[in-house]
Amino acid sequence: MNALETIEVHPASEPRATVIVLHGLGADGTDFLPFADEIRPAALGPLRWVFPRAPERPVTLNGGARMRAWYDILGTDLQRREDVAGLRESFTAVHALIAREVARGMPAHRIVLAGFSQGCAITLGAGLRCPQRLAGLAGLSGYLPLADLLAAEHHAANAATPVFLAHGQRDGVVPLARGAAARDQLQARGQPLDWHEYPMEHSVCMEEVQALQQWLLRVLPGA
Repeated sequence: MNALETIEVHPASEPRATVIVLHGLGADGTDFLPFADEIRPAALGPLRWVFPRAPERPVTLNGGARMRAWYDILGTDLQRREDVAGLRESFTAVHALIAREVARGMPAHRIVLAGFSQGCAITLGAGLRCPQRLAGLAGLSGYLPLADLLAAEHHAANAATPVFLAHGQRDGVVPLARGAAARDQLQARGQPLDWHEYPMEHSVCMEEVQALQQWLLRVLPGA
């Protein structure tokens, strides 16, 4: 995979932290641009927002139609049939994006990686394997990919990185049980974790955004 295209929102002054947000299947980096307006508490200080765009690829579940996707969806069973090569390719691309942020002066411990749906899966998969300690991982309406391999591949640098997980109770795309399974597996490994669920479908609600904002204030102190 080539370097990811990104859409970026830069503060007027030098950024004190970076938030990277990964979109869902068939979406685009612009989908979460409103986050840059909705999450702006002064206590966080100036933030740089980075919205990568997944490459276009054929998606098996959607009849082979090409769309922006972090990996192929081979079937409705998200656990038993996984696109291992596609997942790992996206993990590597996100690690390169983190390294780029570090190269332009942002310490890894001031970088939050976040994502929705497929973007949540990549956030957890790449973030927990990242060799540099991140500020936090936020996953919305997603699940933990390659879950059986996590014990062997979980990098010690992010063994204690705070995780925020939120899910809709009526999610018909990624069932609540998949998000809860990620919660349970990470908690069993001792990962610091905040769990939230809301009476919604496969979407984002304002209460969730407010909870995410409060969590950001905790993982990016003194920005």
